[in-house]
Amino acid sequence: MTDVSGALRSYDIFTPEAMADPMTLLHRIRDESPVSWIPQLDAYLLTRHADIVSVLKDRRLDTANLGRGLERLSEAEQEELLPLRRSIAMWMGHTVPADHVRFQQLLKRYFTPATVNALRPRVREITHELLDAVAPHGRMDVVKDLAYPLPANVIAEILGMPTSEREKLQAWSRDILAVFQIADMAMLRQAQRSVLEMQDYLRVLVDERRREPREDILSMFAAAERDGTVTEDEIVANCVLLLFAGHETTAGLIANGLLLLFDNPDQLALLRSDPGLTPSAVEEMLRCDGPAGVIVRVSTEPVEVAGHPFPAGSQFYLAMLAGNRDPDVFEQPDRFDITRKPNRHTAFGMGTFYCLGAALARMETDECFRILLDRFPEVRPAYKSPDLLPAPPLGHRLATLEAEF
Repeated sequence: MTDVSGALRSYDIFTPEAMADPMTLLHRIRDESPVSWIPQLDAYLLTRHADIVSVLKDRRLDTANLGRGLERLSEAEQEELLPLRRSIAMWMGHTVPADHVRFQQLLKRYFTPATVNALRPRVREITHELLDAVAPHGRMDVVKDLAYPLPANVIAEILGMPTSEREKLQAWSRDILAVFQIADMAMLRQAQRSVLEMQDYLRVLVDERRREPREDILSMFAAAERDGTVTEDEIVANCVLLLFAGHETTAGLIANGLLLLFDNPDQLALLRSDPGLTPSAVEEMLRCDGPAGVIVRVSTEPVEVAGHPFPAGSQFYLAMLAGNRDPDVFEQPDRFDITRKPNRHTAFGMGTFYCLGAALARMETDECFRILLDRFPEVRPAYKSPDLLPAPPLGHRLATLEAEF
């Protein structure tokens, strides 16, 4: 099968304009060439909802190991980052499919609907505690004071981390974010240092759970280690991933969700007047600005995607932002509508690699907005323009989100 990259239209998604406003470029790409070639990524970009769903369901397209991105570095740089690459190679979702399924089956025992629902009272308590801390000031940085510490505290409790160590978790997580972006070597070195520090810290906790099991994920992993299902290295590597993913994505969802409400005051007023719309509002937040701007897949054998043949080893960037605003699927796709039904977004993926923490993220975000708008019904923006930072490729994150009440 021949290379088809030369037959497809090519785009530069790293221009200053594209980095500042990826959605405008993505709409144009979807209209002009829904399957396109991105030379800087050595990958194909998919922008139609139907094509993205098809790829997510196709077992011949595997999750792209994050380590592949590090292979573009020089030989000396790859050698320097070998400890980081070894850890990533054990992360669920970035291993061979059999290992992914093994860890997925273990975690499904914990992330049941009943377990997630049982966490609601604690999520409410933490949300109230965080809002108590800012209430006397009449303002807050939503990112620092609410969006990050809420899910960070929840996932730390699930794993059994002491309260005193949770600020460390947030610092480590910010460093590890570089692994999921196109980062320079200095950022990757810092990410490696934080991964190694987290692993050393977690080994101590795992050893404690071997001696004194509790009702947490670390104890479940320790029991699985006794059964020979997992190794200690796999436990600590995947707990690093859980600590990062368990709060980074939810933090982004909460912050981006409030920004969407601020940008659409009619929808904010509607949600204030009818808290029963909160679950639907969370789904619309996921559709319009979900936690993953792109998801990466690689073909394990020759495949046909969107009518084009591709050889094994072809890499595809699925532009979730574009697919979730496809006018063929969503009426008025750029309108933020918290009553939207149906809402067939793909923010948490689909199929084998569907996000295990999706129910937890939804529940935390639901409780957060219910309590925030109940306690501070007049919450409003306290900034001139959003403090958005680009997170290439095709992503962004809020550095701060100042609000007053």
